[in-house]
Amino acid sequence: MKPIEPPIALRGMVWMTVGEENFGGHGRMTLLVKIAECGSITQAAKAMKMSYKTAWDAVDAMNNLAGEPLVERFTGGKGGGGTRLTGRGERLVNNFRIIEREHKRFIEELGRQASGLADDYSLIGRMSMKTSARNQFFGTVDALRSGAVNDEVELTIASGQKIVAIITRDSTQRLGLKVGSEVFALVKSSSIIVASDVQEGRFSVRNCLTGKVSRLVPGAVNTEVIIDLPEGGSVAAIITNESVKNLELAAGKTVSALFKASSVILCTPA
Repeated sequence: MKPIEPPIALRGMVWMTVGEENFGGHGRMTLLVKIAECGSITQAAKAMKMSYKTAWDAVDAMNNLAGEPLVERFTGGKGGGGTRLTGRGERLVNNFRIIEREHKRFIEELGRQASGLADDYSLIGRMSMKTSARNQFFGTVDALRSGAVNDEVELTIASGQKIVAIITRDSTQRLGLKVGSEVFALVKSSSIIVASDVQEGRFSVRNCLTGKVSRLVPGAVNTEVIIDLPEGGSVAAIITNESVKNLELAAGKTVSALFKASSVILCTPA
């Protein structure tokens, strides 16, 4: 007797993207909900069974892609302060819940209609862009300057600050870049130089993003420095523990993230 095969069921999850970059799904939205409930990213991370660093990395990524803060710190009150969602963050969570509810209804209806069609359909996987670069900025091309071999591409990111990239002319053409194009600028954290008291024009690197240190994540040899930019977004840098000490880095200190134009990798939404 032929064994009875278990029924085929359709399942699906909602993911929001900006271009090809993952903005957030159920997991990240749940993290935002837990931050709102706990009033603390530390407690929210524990509730989600994730590390404090992983939680902040997720928040930083969402802030960068949203172009404005979704989570903010506050001081005062009985507990001496904490973390909460901004108005934009609250609206995002509420709207995601509505979308997720409608998506569930759609999948259930699709499952009822497709229950007898399992032999006629195959699973199609979609590949999404993955990168090891810690810093990912979404921006718009403001200027293109062509050279004999390389082109200089200037773009404005969500914080309003400028990033300059040097890429080959062939890359410019292959990416279809022009003024007004939307692009992602990727920069490895190891390519970032952290400096204090920087005066404009006194350094050779083309890129200088200035902000305030939001947190330090020390390791055995190196420390990850997170710099919040004025109008949203952040920059992550990996520097030695000795450099942290020499620069007297601490939360709230104004510093600049310096990196070469040749260290910037550009990519465009598919």
